[in-house]
Amino acid sequence: MILFPMCKKSSWSEVYFPLALNTFQFQKQAVKKDVFQIFAEKVRDHKELESRWAVLQETRVEYFRGKDFISFLRNHPELIALLESDKNLEIEDIANTLLRKNLIVRCDRVVKTVRPGKRKLSTWPAHLEIYSDQVFSDNDAFFAWMFVNRRPLWQTLLSFCWPVLTLAICLFPVYPHQVKLLILYFCAGVLLLILCLLLLRAVVFGVVWILLGKRVWLFPNILAEEATLKELFQFWPQKDEGERPKWTARLFYAMAAVLVILLLRHHAPDEAARLRYQKRVSNIIDDVLEWNPRLALSSMMDKQTVFNVTDSNNVTDDTHETDSNNVTDDTHEAMEDTTEAETISEEIDDGHHNH
Repeated sequence: MILFPMCKKSSWSEVYFPLALNTFQFQKQAVKKDVFQIFAEKVRDHKELESRWAVLQETRVEYFRGKDFISFLRNHPELIALLESDKNLEIEDIANTLLRKNLIVRCDRVVKTVRPGKRKLSTWPAHLEIYSDQVFSDNDAFFAWMFVNRRPLWQTLLSFCWPVLTLAICLFPVYPHQVKLLILYFCAGVLLLILCLLLLRAVVFGVVWILLGKRVWLFPNILAEEATLKELFQFWPQKDEGERPKWTARLFYAMAAVLVILLLRHHAPDEAARLRYQKRVSNIIDDVLEWNPRLALSSMMDKQTVFNVTDSNNVTDDTHETDSNNVTDDTHEAMEDTTEAETISEEIDDGHHNH
């Protein structure tokens, strides 16, 4: 027989309650996110750290420069305080810890030679490759973020709006006429604005390049494949880093531009051709705007009615042809019977005369 020691009720609580508390704290520490992960997310979301997008091994990544990282953390020591016990580390040691935890990776530019017509390498290369020595440096070193950033709320809401927008585009033919006109004028206005903007950029670039030898592109990132929204609508161009073109090249392109303008002016369509083209486009737009399901159904019903009338006419014609053929056959048989009867009567008359 096993005898259990007599214990008070309070003694059991005194034994198990600290054990449960320690277990809960251990689980909480296990679930708690790494301070360097939190630090990396805060730094990446901060707008003052300048960064760009590039292609790293066929994957688009966001990257920053080492010298920008150092100056950024010196101006924002409150972010270093997020590291808690490691907040006294040097900036280089913090960056090396991020490298060891695979939160960032050191990269190098793919194109390492100056392109023709350029004075120096690109400040923000568009294509990167992984650097062999994964150690932090601020000397022309690039570092790409290796974790997926949290999606903002507006992007999540926008992802739900895309299917609705797709369905709305598909339902365009059944919209009221006024709504169709509104959508048509809006899309035409946006398209005209884009074309005018591109034409203005080309004209300003050509005039300034021919007269001053400077490369000036208004809205320099408007056609960039990888640019943020702020960079996309940047109006003033960056400093021209290319060599100044020779005056002979500028003179040649000026003469070529004048020749092209004269050719376009000479072969421009006349007023009658322009009116014909305008009428054709207007008819196409009217067909799109005036189409509705009722017209489609009515046209289908009209085609069905014409098909039925055609079938009935064919049946009537066949009936008339059959009746006329039957009457013709009966007439021929009656004529043949009459002829045979006349022949028989003539033979009888000849027999009487002979007797």
